[in-house]
Amino acid sequence: MMNDLIKQKLSILPDLPGCYLMKDRQGTIIYVGKAKVLKNRVRSYFSGSHDAKTQRLVSEIVDFEYIVTSSNIEALVLELNLIKQYDPKYNIMLKDDKTYPYIKITAERHPRLIITRQVKKDKGKYFGPYPHAHAATETKKLLDRLYPYRKCNLSGDRPCLYYHLGQCLCPSVHEVSESTYKEMNEDVSRFLNGGYKEMKKTLTEKMMAAAENLEFERAKEYRDQIANIEAVMEKQAMTMNDFTDRDIFGYAVDRGWMCVQVFFVRQGKLIERDVSLFPPYQEPEEELLTYIGQFYSKSAHLLPKEILVPQGIDTDIIRQLLDVNVLTPQRGKKKDLVNLAIQNAEISLKEKFHLIERQELRTIGACEELGEAMNISAPLRIEAFDNSHTYGADAVSAMVSFVDGKPNRKDYRKYKTMTAAAHDDYAAMREVVRRRYIRVLKDQLPLPDLIVIDGGKGHMEAAREIIEDELGLSIPIAGLAKDDKHQTAQLLYGNPVELIPLKRTSEAFYLLQRIQDEVHRFAITFHRQRRETNSLTSVLDGLTGVGPKRKKLLLKHFGSVKKIREASVDSLQEAGLPMAVAESIEAYFRKDDLQTEK
Repeated sequence: MMNDLIKQKLSILPDLPGCYLMKDRQGTIIYVGKAKVLKNRVRSYFSGSHDAKTQRLVSEIVDFEYIVTSSNIEALVLELNLIKQYDPKYNIMLKDDKTYPYIKITAERHPRLIITRQVKKDKGKYFGPYPHAHAATETKKLLDRLYPYRKCNLSGDRPCLYYHLGQCLCPSVHEVSESTYKEMNEDVSRFLNGGYKEMKKTLTEKMMAAAENLEFERAKEYRDQIANIEAVMEKQAMTMNDFTDRDIFGYAVDRGWMCVQVFFVRQGKLIERDVSLFPPYQEPEEELLTYIGQFYSKSAHLLPKEILVPQGIDTDIIRQLLDVNVLTPQRGKKKDLVNLAIQNAEISLKEKFHLIERQELRTIGACEELGEAMNISAPLRIEAFDNSHTYGADAVSAMVSFVDGKPNRKDYRKYKTMTAAAHDDYAAMREVVRRRYIRVLKDQLPLPDLIVIDGGKGHMEAAREIIEDELGLSIPIAGLAKDDKHQTAQLLYGNPVELIPLKRTSEAFYLLQRIQDEVHRFAITFHRQRRETNSLTSVLDGLTGVGPKRKKLLLKHFGSVKKIREASVDSLQEAGLPMAVAESIEAYFRKDDLQTEK
């Protein structure tokens, strides 16, 4: 349902290109899009029928902003920058940040040959991407045998092991000219761009000459190098014969989802593909433009010489944005590759639909079901609290966060209770809830749609006193009661508190079960860590040579007090303790064990 603010803004939208930013009730930007005509595009969200994905987006929009640009290309560039700045949750194609390995010649005075997954503008030379780390590693091993780039640092005064193996020029000991490196760089570039066949021919000639001169060891070395080239560089049949590096994009749309497939062709070979699935909120052709812009804005993807796209895609915009050759092939092998990418995208959509729909049902669908049962808006952001202690000792609390029905671990928090008295669970709950939401308000973090307390009416009331009476916030608070088997049994909500009926087989119930299990696991793990630390502190207090740092070192090395107690002098020394301290600890525990036996 449109509010008055949105209606007023829609009536004054301009007939110009630009970007729009959709906001939820927290003021958080949840989606960024671009448009050739802002008026038409933004109005389309609030009129007509939409698929379930777009309906969910629209249901969360309470306000929007827009920025006018002078052209479509400016709108695309601005959109990419805004997505990078705000990371909106509905621009989910950004979440997939798969990286590929590259082989790099560094731009140092004495360059090195390394494998990296980050492509930077640092004047280094990059080759790839390779389909996986093993392929890159094998190729680098081959290059190391053929070209002696620097393996050592520049501080040694003796040749390194790689120098004696013929795999390092060792510039710290031997002067190496810039022309030598330039020649090596050119050879490697030629080699990785298809020139390995010429190298193989040269090595074969050298092998035959060495054999004729009865230099069998040298001939064997050449033979092994030829075998390595064949094994690493010639595993796959050629798909193109022009050796041009190109990326091929294809896409398919069905039932509110879009799949984009990218084929990487390097040295004429189809070496790898990248697959992304996401719900589109613009026209598919516009979504692909955004996707391509994002794809190359990340350090994971190096621009090829050529990009191939399907019919209907504005190649001029991509060409202006990326300064690269962009084609829509009409026939031949290039057209076949684009069709193959499209076919793979269609197959991926069909295969993934069942899993996607099941996941949606378990996550966002469960949130919507829970909201209906409680008669509140779908709680897409849920924060849950639990306390843990041992008869009042080592008391801790924990908070976990679920966003769209999935754990949001970067927002998890641990608390050592400071003001609450031992055994007072209600006071502990008041303390941590107060600390959490004072911090949320101070840092202007998003408030949850629902607070879940692992406990009954008393714990709920303790949280309500802080949230409503003290902080003046209006956030639904629910309690989770367990049965005699310590399993999720009942959902409590309201003032006065009432039991909310939920089928034990419903996705909403399963969501609450996951939340309760997760917050309990997080709290109990933190409690055990603190108990171990405090136990170690109390056990080793007073021992000469054992202070806070060594206690921490011991616990990190052995993992528990029990294992420290059982450790030998040698094991304690391996942990980093001097012999005298290790002997005193071992003697202390042995004496303690003997007294216990008596």
